[in-house]
Amino acid sequence: MVMAVIERIAGVDEVGRGPLVGDVVTAAVILDPANPIEGLRDSKKLSEKKRILLFDEIREKALAWHVARASVAEIDQLNILHATMLAMQRAVAGLSVTPTLVRVDGNRCPDFGGLPAEALVKGDDKEPAISAASILAKVVRDLEMVALDSRHPQYGFAKHKGYPTKAHLEALQAHGPLPEHRTSFAPVQRALSQRDATAKVR
Repeated sequence: MVMAVIERIAGVDEVGRGPLVGDVVTAAVILDPANPIEGLRDSKKLSEKKRILLFDEIREKALAWHVARASVAEIDQLNILHATMLAMQRAVAGLSVTPTLVRVDGNRCPDFGGLPAEALVKGDDKEPAISAASILAKVVRDLEMVALDSRHPQYGFAKHKGYPTKAHLEALQAHGPLPEHRTSFAPVQRALSQRDATAKVR
């Protein structure tokens, strides 16, 4: 008698490739088919309240989940793409259950130590495990931006979450970069150059 192989799909997604500040955060989630979660979809299409509710439910019901990251220093050293791939590898490596397949949101994926893997464009709307991963990653990173905002309210991180909005760029020019800013990103480089030029004039 041939035993059926139970497929364990790990969905992987990232949040934070575009911002000028903070780590890039990734998550990997293996959902439990026997314990379904209603309402999973791309985290950006959910209200903050709904994301928080699903965040708790995913952690409670999933077979396995893990949140990982690549630091600002790693982003500046490796570049944002390679740092994101590294963070995804860390997320999958941290799972307590080994997946039979890894599905990554986007058009490319790193090597997951020989595990079968595939990239899925718009995967956070097609694969529930990727949707769950996007929710975990976004809630974690958003909370970190709120915490950073409490320490540096003049930058408005709680509102723009570190993305290069008009308000963020103006604050960057007015107050200069923080240690949490990514110095490899052009707007931060410009602000550093401006600060250095001002210091020389003085």
